[in-house]
Amino acid sequence: MYRRKKKASAYMEVYYMEFIQYECHGAVAEIILNRPDAHHALNEQMLSELKEAVEKAAASEALIVLLRGTGKGFSAGGDIRMMTSEHDPDQFKRLMDTIEAVTLALYQMKKVTIAAIHGAAAGLGLSLALCADIVLAEKNAVLAMNFIGIGLVPDGGGHYLLKKRIGEAKAKKLIWSGKKLSSAEAADMGLLDGTFAGDPAEGARPFIETLLASPLLAMIETKGIFQSLQLEELKKVLSLERSAQEKMRKTKDHQEGIRAFLEKREPKFQA
Repeated sequence: MYRRKKKASAYMEVYYMEFIQYECHGAVAEIILNRPDAHHALNEQMLSELKEAVEKAAASEALIVLLRGTGKGFSAGGDIRMMTSEHDPDQFKRLMDTIEAVTLALYQMKKVTIAAIHGAAAGLGLSLALCADIVLAEKNAVLAMNFIGIGLVPDGGGHYLLKKRIGEAKAKKLIWSGKKLSSAEAADMGLLDGTFAGDPAEGARPFIETLLASPLLAMIETKGIFQSLQLEELKKVLSLERSAQEKMRKTKDHQEGIRAFLEKREPKFQA
């Protein structure tokens, strides 16, 4: 069931969807991933709702946008059930269109964006978090760009976003290994801008309060200048990721990776 509930006042707007919640309180908007029973795995409906919430945030008068999850984690990445279904070119196009739209909207947003990770941020979930200007993680969080385990490549701009933060050589090694990183390891590598303890909303609060006491309009102008220099590269990466992902979905490695995941065993890839 797809349901929406909207509450609005002069200072607050709350908008509920099935798997995403959007709240705007004056200068601060929140996009909340809300599919905790599935570890916020991103299926087609959730991605569509996320796109709607990101667009609402972009059009709002807020100057700060916080992206976070509920329950025990941030996001386990793409929903595995989408990958076990028969290859449907129309569905694949819809999914990639939505992923690219969300990535570009988050990246280009004329706001200061914060991702507050707790629990796990994996695969597409990590790509979306890395779109933010400020990436925070709870001290016990685990981050993984783990597409390789199911024979796929990162999407959601993962190649570009990792390269931007840690450089091509380290990004390549991280993608190839699919290594799970503790928040301390991620911070040492340069993936994070800070860590916190406990609840992500509370953990992000000191960073938000610092930003609210800052000249945000000037900061956003600086963000826009850097983005204008790099946007075409991100768009090209998204296009290349789409082509590579479509190719990889048809490989025996991907099929073996999915089987191994479902059977809870190590995959046996063959060259």
